[in-house]
Amino acid sequence: MLNKLFPKKDFTNVNKNLDISAVREFYKTKYGQTLKNWLIYHHKDIVFDKMFWMGVRILKNPMDLWIYQELIYFIKPDIIVEIGSANGGSTMFIANLLDIIGKGEIFSLDISRENYKVKHNRITEFTGDSLSADIVNKVTSLCEGKKVMVIHDADHTEQSVYDNLVAYSGLVSVGSYFIVEDGIIDLFESSEGIGGHSGPLMATLKFLKTVDHFEIDDNCERYHLTYNPKGFLKRIK
Repeated sequence: MLNKLFPKKDFTNVNKNLDISAVREFYKTKYGQTLKNWLIYHHKDIVFDKMFWMGVRILKNPMDLWIYQELIYFIKPDIIVEIGSANGGSTMFIANLLDIIGKGEIFSLDISRENYKVKHNRITEFTGDSLSADIVNKVTSLCEGKKVMVIHDADHTEQSVYDNLVAYSGLVSVGSYFIVEDGIIDLFESSEGIGGHSGPLMATLKFLKTVDHFEIDDNCERYHLTYNPKGFLKRIK
């Protein structure tokens, strides 16, 4: 499996003629890149084909995943609603965290299961448009009286993200979070290889102007390298 994911390279003589000054210079250059360049590098060269959770593709920034596990541990939600699951790597990541905690389930909402690869007894799948009345009503009913967190990683167009915020934000428990992913695409130009159009960030800012029961938790961006700028929304009342 690993050989398929990461083909073997010829390491003949790779460890010969290395000295500390050359190594220092190599890492000095490597570590000297800007945060912006790292984000572009990760987005263009890593996230879509070199990042996996338990062998399943996971299209996330690893710094954000660290924040997710912190939030999930401290909140200990009964239900996490994941709007958009793609291959299912993040769905399994969350299910495994819930295993460690010993409670909770995840609702995976996705319009297609064509590339979805996972099964777990804590995962319930809802296949179809997350904005359809049928799915909204089913999920809302099952979340009633539960401690709920919501993560949006579906259609990244501004209107769709905004509509999902309106449809599902009411499910989020006080003290829990609605995480809006990939607002990074609003901050870059298309020529840079990341987004270049209004999307999750614009939708989030628009949504926050209409409500007073959510606030941005900037502490969740303390590692700087996030795909979710202004996207960690904590329900405060």
